[in-house]
Amino acid sequence: MKISDRQLQRMMKQMGVKMEEIDALEVKIIGKEFDYVIKNPKITKVVAQGEEVLQVQGQIEKIEKEKLPFSEDDIKIVIDQTGCSRDDAIQALKNANGEPAEAIIEIMKTHGKSVK
Repeated sequence: MKISDRQLQRMMKQMGVKMEEIDALEVKIIGKEFDYVIKNPKITKVVAQGEEVLQVQGQIEKIEKEKLPFSEDDIKIVIDQTGCSRDDAIQALKNANGEPAEAIIEIMKTHGKSVK
């Protein structure tokens, strides 16, 4: 027995399940080792018993991340101490051979600020 879309929606409504289509051009997922870009996505949001679930379908592109010679903690320290952007912190750490203190000093000299 095949169920029509209308019958399915009626049954879902009776069970307290809500479905909604989300209109999007692209979906980006930022992972630890890889990022994913989903082109032409079809996104369905389902709400059941207070839980929200997203189902994403589309053309998936897997992008390998650049391996950095320093940790996320080092990046965060530079950002916290200088208020700079993530990209600026990464560039400063690259210039300072991964040394957070040197990166902080470089950013402060470049922007004419004193170190916190």
